[in-house]
Amino acid sequence: MHPAPSVIFFSVFSGLGFGLLVWLGLGIPAVTGGSAFAFFAIAYILAVGGLISSTFHLGHPERALKAFSQWRSSWLSREGVCAVAALVLMALYGAGLVFFETRWSIFGVLGALFSLATVFTTSMIYAQLKTVPRWNMPLTPVNFLSLSLAGGALLAGQVSAALVLILIAGIVQGVTWMLGDKRFDESGTNIATGTQLGNVGSVRAFEPPHTGTNYLLREFVYVIGRKHASKLRVISLLLMSILPFLLLLLPFNHFLAVIAVLAHVAGVLVARWLFFAEAEHVVGLYYGKR
Repeated sequence: MHPAPSVIFFSVFSGLGFGLLVWLGLGIPAVTGGSAFAFFAIAYILAVGGLISSTFHLGHPERALKAFSQWRSSWLSREGVCAVAALVLMALYGAGLVFFETRWSIFGVLGALFSLATVFTTSMIYAQLKTVPRWNMPLTPVNFLSLSLAGGALLAGQVSAALVLILIAGIVQGVTWMLGDKRFDESGTNIATGTQLGNVGSVRAFEPPHTGTNYLLREFVYVIGRKHASKLRVISLLLMSILPFLLLLLPFNHFLAVIAVLAHVAGVLVARWLFFAEAEHVVGLYYGKR
């Protein structure tokens, strides 16, 4: 799949923002007044900024509001509903902390749950797609949720929790890659099943369907060399998990904490780029891409 920058930015930064909102909704860290405002500002900038960036991938961004009308059948619509609910509830919870130094726990807990639900629904937009076997597995939402909670813990300054969660996120990411590499073959999808001509005999492409490129090739068929992918996976894990883990083991220092956060975000960006770049859409079978 074509790794569009807007979708990468959206999925990474909104995940971080909602991950931080989960921790804040649970009262971690226990801040009020100006400190609470600072934490909520960071969370909302990331979450809302990520959501806005996703509209740039739409052919008609002005129609984005129509996505809310299909919540019964569309994970994209459910994501929008959960995001709005989370942001409203957390705004009420944050207002109590900032202006009244009062913890309205019911709003915080519900906001945390809807924040988690937002990340889950985002992941299900991809996990539901049988046409992309690498995404179509239970580990896809686990991957999104683990990265969101790990990044949220880092931003919330929860060193002990972050140490555990970034390692878990790294392990989940590694397993996701390993299982994902086998998913296309395990799905049993090939040119015979795609054309429904397998019962006639052996199916092969006689000649390419196009002499040039087209929308499907540009959007759904993106090829990345295996050697490049392997190097990027190593870089991603080093930045996402290993380097932040080592930095957090050192005596706490705000400068090192910032480096740990930046390294983690950079690693997640690389991993999310690979998430799209390595995804093979079954339409590529028609163009001899597998």
